[in-house]
Amino acid sequence: MTLHWLSAAEPGALDCPHENILGGAVLGDLSSQTPDWPVQHLSTQVLASEVEGNTLIDAWVLQDDAEVVSGQTDGIAYRRCSDILYGHIALDEAGYEMVDGKTPLQQASFDAYDRLFRFLEAQGTPNIWKLWIYMADINAESHGLERYRQFNVGRAEAYEQNRRAMADNVPAACVLGYEKGPLTVAFIASSRPVQTIENPRQVSAFHYPDQYGPRKPLFARAAVACSEGRPTLFISGTASIVGHETVHLGDPVAQAAECLNNIEALLKEVYRVTGNCFGIGDLAFRVYVRHPEHLPGIRQIISERIGSAQAVYLRADVCRSDLLVEIEGHSV
Repeated sequence: MTLHWLSAAEPGALDCPHENILGGAVLGDLSSQTPDWPVQHLSTQVLASEVEGNTLIDAWVLQDDAEVVSGQTDGIAYRRCSDILYGHIALDEAGYEMVDGKTPLQQASFDAYDRLFRFLEAQGTPNIWKLWIYMADINAESHGLERYRQFNVGRAEAYEQNRRAMADNVPAACVLGYEKGPLTVAFIASSRPVQTIENPRQVSAFHYPDQYGPRKPLFARAAVACSEGRPTLFISGTASIVGHETVHLGDPVAQAAECLNNIEALLKEVYRVTGNCFGIGDLAFRVYVRHPEHLPGIRQIISERIGSAQAVYLRADVCRSDLLVEIEGHSV
């Protein structure tokens, strides 16, 4: 299973064998055509990429021809090949009202994860390899609490409700903000477990001190899974955080460099823990940039550090308002 970026502007971009695509995302606007496989729609600006066009198709493609099963249940669109499954759910907060002190976003977050956990148990694929979560106005405050922190409360409640471990056994993930749209969650899961990895330079997110909100963020810094007989590495959204604190306040270039320092530390830890050796050049990156005017400096330092590795740059808000850039990566 590998990650492919396609330009929606290219004729026949969606004409590759659909039976080989497990699922993916549309980055930008794709009003004229819609894939027939599970897709997460992200109406965010593509700032730069090696693929031409303002809209990219981000597809997880199976290496070998295999029978796939597609379906939809409880709002989750999915496609499954053997014991690997890609799925997506989107929930509109407008469908929820403030109830018993629980905000609409908190309820939507709980609902999305609760449906996800129950669905995966029923499928026999309870092990989540990676999650991609996007929401509108992630850093805005409503009902007396930042929206990202509301999301964390709803997520933690779903973990508790479904008796899922909330520390040392959580998947790789990224949580970003965009201008408008529903709460959207995409995921890869399997019957096979993953080996989660923490970064020795950082406090594990699920052990953050209380200053970061009433409930802890629940994700691992990275995860290694076995896909089609080979290891696949998922690196969570990685920011300019050392210990648990943001560093290089106000300096987007220094923050981008610190993101890469953290990724390099993760790669060393992956090798120490699993014996699998991944280099920067073995990865493809999504780079999330808060302010488009910071792109030239961020792109230059990242290009210098990652060499020939692929990267796509997207406009997005990061989970802390003082973070200007975040990078996630996947082995290719």
